[in-house]
Amino acid sequence: MTEPLIRPARPDDAPALSTLGRATFIETFVEGFAIPYPPAELEPFLRASFGLETTTARLADPAEAWWVAEVDGAVVAFATTGPNALPHPDGRPSHAELKRLYVAKSAQGLGLGTRLLAVALDWMAANGDGAEWIGVWSGNLKAQKLYAAHGFEKAGEYEYPVGSWRDHEFILRRG
Repeated sequence: MTEPLIRPARPDDAPALSTLGRATFIETFVEGFAIPYPPAELEPFLRASFGLETTTARLADPAEAWWVAEVDGAVVAFATTGPNALPHPDGRPSHAELKRLYVAKSAQGLGLGTRLLAVALDWMAANGDGAEWIGVWSGNLKAQKLYAAHGFEKAGEYEYPVGSWRDHEFILRRG
């Protein structure tokens, strides 16, 4: 295995990011945490969230920034940031939000999440004009611990829709 490479995402990464986003969501939330999403509603959610068209459009959005981690030429993790959209009374679109930080199960333990988070936080500090924000599933203690180690604190809660299912999410803030 070669040393993992962290780099900005390119438009030609869209297929890999689409596939990885979908697979990681399933690995993490459906299989790992066993969240009982309604099966008939999960597929439309996955298409809307991780479909190639959606991913391509988001990569092209100048307000968002994306990074990938590659191992032996394969994209195995990614992070994306952009304007804050979390439903918190102190949050503003001019603040920065970590939108996603996904690491494939096969690449966990390599430090890629921490490395991607550092790059994303640098971008957030340079491109936002206030607090930095993260939404995280309330049951994902590992992610919460990582974010707390970087100065994030719980600032609120909200419900994230996956079809008719509502994930209980925490809103984290730094600054």
